[in-house]
Amino acid sequence: MKRGNFKRISPYIHEIPQSFRHDMRVPARFYADEELLAAALGDKSLDQLINTATLPGIVKYALAMPDIHQGYGFPIGGVIATELPDGVISPGGVGYDINCGVRLLGTHLDREEIMPHLDLLASALQANCPSGVGRGGTVHLKRHELERLVEQGSDWALKNGYATRMDLERTEENGRLAGADAGKVSDRALKRGLGQIGTLGAGNHFIEVDAVDGIFDETAAQRMGLFPGQIVVQIHCGSRGFGHQVCTDYVRRFQKVVHKYGIHLPDRELVCAPLSSPEGQDYLAAMKAAANYAFVNRQVLTHHIRRSFEEALRRKVHNPTVYQIYDIAHNMAKIETHEVDGRPMQLCVHRKGATRAFGPGSPVLPNAYRDIGQPVLVPGSMGTASWVLVGTKGSMAQSFGSTCHGAGRTMSRRKAKKTVRGHDLRLELEEQGIHVRAGSMPGLAEEAPQAYKDVDRVIDVVHGAGIAKKVARIVPVAVVKG
Repeated sequence: MKRGNFKRISPYIHEIPQSFRHDMRVPARFYADEELLAAALGDKSLDQLINTATLPGIVKYALAMPDIHQGYGFPIGGVIATELPDGVISPGGVGYDINCGVRLLGTHLDREEIMPHLDLLASALQANCPSGVGRGGTVHLKRHELERLVEQGSDWALKNGYATRMDLERTEENGRLAGADAGKVSDRALKRGLGQIGTLGAGNHFIEVDAVDGIFDETAAQRMGLFPGQIVVQIHCGSRGFGHQVCTDYVRRFQKVVHKYGIHLPDRELVCAPLSSPEGQDYLAAMKAAANYAFVNRQVLTHHIRRSFEEALRRKVHNPTVYQIYDIAHNMAKIETHEVDGRPMQLCVHRKGATRAFGPGSPVLPNAYRDIGQPVLVPGSMGTASWVLVGTKGSMAQSFGSTCHGAGRTMSRRKAKKTVRGHDLRLELEEQGIHVRAGSMPGLAEEAPQAYKDVDRVIDVVHGAGIAKKVARIVPVAVVKG
């Protein structure tokens, strides 16, 4: 992909026309400024975006957010929508970590009050929130209990004392995707999922204690309970080995049947099936089960975080209560209705490394946020800022109610480990006043800030393009990594 292959539609939107390649069914659009555009041209992510524009049933555009980078089949940061009933669904358009997402928790504490106790709090969080590859949790389930959990989602957590009613109200889809079916999940996936509820995992997953560094929309911030200097907590994780196995199983199954439906693909990693097909319906039901697993995983981690605040801060601060602000997914395929060419259309919207960002008035939003738009949570890289945004009318008109999900990598994990020494990085972060707890130094190096794009620049693009609006900037004071 070269600069001459696309045109600028607006200051932040670039388009590769449908005529660029004979098999494209729609144009491909991506959001970027000049620096982010140069980064996107440095890997194969834009070629992957063009490939997604060839999928049967795709409508309007293949889209990519400014945090775009190369992924499996689809670029990370990719958004496509296919028309029901026969538009396709693709596991690669969701990703291996199904419903990897972010939860933001609020407190009544400010930075000055908690600073003397941060070291103790960071240690409590690390002790109570198991992390690491394959690490088991404290919730021990039998198979029939896990099957109920993946079908009930956060309702299971509420019934079992891990959630409050407000937690569910402030979770995307109330923490439960209807139609999840444990019967469409393999024995291998269920076995992998048995011991991992309430665990953080590794890679780019984290628990982060942050301070509110700036407010950009007073009305929306007040509605979410955000104020300058406030201590908040982010959880970034997903469906662990359970979701990974679901994706693995269905990629293999789809690779065997894709030609049955006469689907010709430019990249075998795009394997898909019509949503109306038995295979498409089975994957949708299994993906929903994995999404529910992830909602419960973040909910149980929330329970552990509340316990950690109580243990570390009891009688040291005025109120260690932790409450939920919102929880969103950024690896999902969902059935939604959007207006296309002036008429409502039922679509399967794939968001892979992209976040739902519904605008004001959407009936699926909780009452507390319906008039301001959906909260959007965008974590930065470790040691840099993260952002709280809200969805807009612009996101509904332009991007199927979607926006970015993070900073986006510029360096592979392997390269980061070769470039950065974990021990040195830890010292640098602690010199900045960030308390670090990490399972391994190589794992810490993989997530070094220099391995990611500038999240502030990414946010400037989505804000400038009108597909999300700035509410608050938050900065880390303690980080727990797998």
